[in-house]
Amino acid sequence: MTGTIIIAGAGLCGARAAFSLRERGYEGRIVLIGRERHAPYDRPPLSKQTIDGLQSIQHIAEDENYRTSRIEHMGGVDVIAIDRHRRAVSLSDGRTLPYDKLLLATGARPRVLPGAESLTNVLTLRSFDDAMKIRDRIGVNRSLAIIGGGFIGLELAATARQLGTSVTVIESLPRLMARAVPAEIASIVQARHQQEGVEVLLNASIASLGQDDDRVRIRLTDGKEIDADLAVVGIGAIPNTELAEAAELAVDNGIAVDAFMRTSDANIFAAGDCCSFPLQAYDGSRLRLESWRCAQDQGITAAANMMEIATEYDGIPWFWSDQYDLTLQIAGLPSHATETVRRELPDGSLLLFHLDARGRLMAASGIGRGNAIGREIRLCEMLISAKAHPRREDLASPSTRLKSLLAA
Repeated sequence: MTGTIIIAGAGLCGARAAFSLRERGYEGRIVLIGRERHAPYDRPPLSKQTIDGLQSIQHIAEDENYRTSRIEHMGGVDVIAIDRHRRAVSLSDGRTLPYDKLLLATGARPRVLPGAESLTNVLTLRSFDDAMKIRDRIGVNRSLAIIGGGFIGLELAATARQLGTSVTVIESLPRLMARAVPAEIASIVQARHQQEGVEVLLNASIASLGQDDDRVRIRLTDGKEIDADLAVVGIGAIPNTELAEAAELAVDNGIAVDAFMRTSDANIFAAGDCCSFPLQAYDGSRLRLESWRCAQDQGITAAANMMEIATEYDGIPWFWSDQYDLTLQIAGLPSHATETVRRELPDGSLLLFHLDARGRLMAASGIGRGNAIGREIRLCEMLISAKAHPRREDLASPSTRLKSLLAA
């Protein structure tokens, strides 16, 4: 198969799609376009290894791999418009490139607090450059306020504490990670942070945010004031759909695609954080996920379909977070469940199984030290995919191997 495939967005999703095209035998031109000057890199280390200095940028592939795979990476330039009738894209540097197929892997951007854009000591964490700015401003005898108690904010809190930074986490909801993690596991994470000296403020709303003499001044609605060297905002992300909207593609909580990652234009595909898609394991419920694995797998799926190899995306949502010596993992969607079964493992790890009203396993959540729960969660993914209805007593008993339930 020949022609030109353009990939707008040079993150994990776009890079995996590009290499997958070559692995499947695509012989045409591949152009990978990204606004960042860096070659595609992994983002999960940004809140952990990159901040603590143990690791610099973690590229998806070396420069030589792009050359040998004949993938044209254009960094520091952006796709600014799509001409669907001419099948061409306009770039921020004035160039116009034709395409036969186009993949939108434009990702998402951090939400910002109104009025914070002009404050030099109030940052977000999405890019490698963001991580470098934060790393330069934390450490011993420094203070950090994190606005938002989600994965990114809490991972950053753990890393900053290990570097000797004084940390305060400000969360507007009654508990941490409320949108993604069951309350029982969130409470374990909160206790671990507090054990490390992190001040956790819940039900905390910000009345004002300002900067004075290189210090961030935060006043809460209850009158409490937080004074810090740096504030990092981690209150979620917004999908980058503007390019698709301007091209009049369907948008529904992200660029709307079908199970083959096709948009409302048969020659344009979308994948990763920017798109919403039907989740096959949940009867086609439409969802948008900000997930490392989802971005990777959808990029690979989109590549197959751009080559007209009909391949449905059928992944199970999977998330993980490393904080201190704890790792939490979630497979599936706990929000689709009505009942939870608890299993305590001999090593102190905890597994929660989330069932719907008919007893079908909809999700599983786990937390433990290191990667103790990794294998168990992987087996749960397989049970969820199989739409299994395991017995509650088997789920609760540590003596019952999950692999045996899968065999059954």
